[in-house]
Amino acid sequence: MSEAPRMVNIERRGRVAIVRFDRGTRANPMSLELCRQLTAAARSFENDSETSAIVLTGTAGNFTNGADLKDPALARAREAPLAERRVLMQTGGRMCRAWEELEPVTIAAVEGWCVGGGAAIAVSCDLRAAATDATFYVPEIERGMNLSWGAVPRITHLVGPSKAKRIIILSEKIPAPRAADWGLVDELAEPGRALDAALAMAERVASMPPVQVRMIKQAINASANALDRAVSHADFDQYMVAAASGDFAEGVRAFLERRPPNYTGR
Repeated sequence: MSEAPRMVNIERRGRVAIVRFDRGTRANPMSLELCRQLTAAARSFENDSETSAIVLTGTAGNFTNGADLKDPALARAREAPLAERRVLMQTGGRMCRAWEELEPVTIAAVEGWCVGGGAAIAVSCDLRAAATDATFYVPEIERGMNLSWGAVPRITHLVGPSKAKRIIILSEKIPAPRAADWGLVDELAEPGRALDAALAMAERVASMPPVQVRMIKQAINASANALDRAVSHADFDQYMVAAASGDFAEGVRAFLERRPPNYTGR
């Protein structure tokens, strides 16, 4: 079996690291292999005591348009036996947990679109910087799917229940300035400067005493996220139930055929 192409690059600048993911296309979609590589990138910092902050970013003009519905590995996963399918469907959730559990402060730098799984990994980071023309969009419900990867409690923590329902149930496209007003974005930047804004925050973190920063981050997360696993422990099973429905198949077909879906509750 040939080795998968490298889609993730790690650059180090003193106590700051930049993790870039690039599928080689404008959409920069998230495949199962990209999720695995992003998980491995996060875990590469687990025994790193020198890095204080990590900036996660996509391509120069686009974070990601979300899950790659044309990913052959994803198509095979949907046809796999139940036990294997459950393992594969947890790939994205494992990736987001790996990023959330890192001791260094993590900052997502968002340009362009931040869709679906992209929003899930962005809210797994501690902070988010976004260009003023960036857009956050969670279309899973709109496409007959169930939002998983532990994203529901994370989004709810940031924006509150009502706005979380607008983002997730209504699938509203949220411009970055509104996302900042809602608490989804921490720092706005001119178009093309989101990475600069994220790096400025990262350098500020790196100027702080590193051990104290790590301990306080852990204390805040332990307090804020105490019930998250209880809420989202079965979200991948919910996704599998949704994926077995006729509405899921209709949603995927409608998306690929660029037409409105016709949902029937089946």
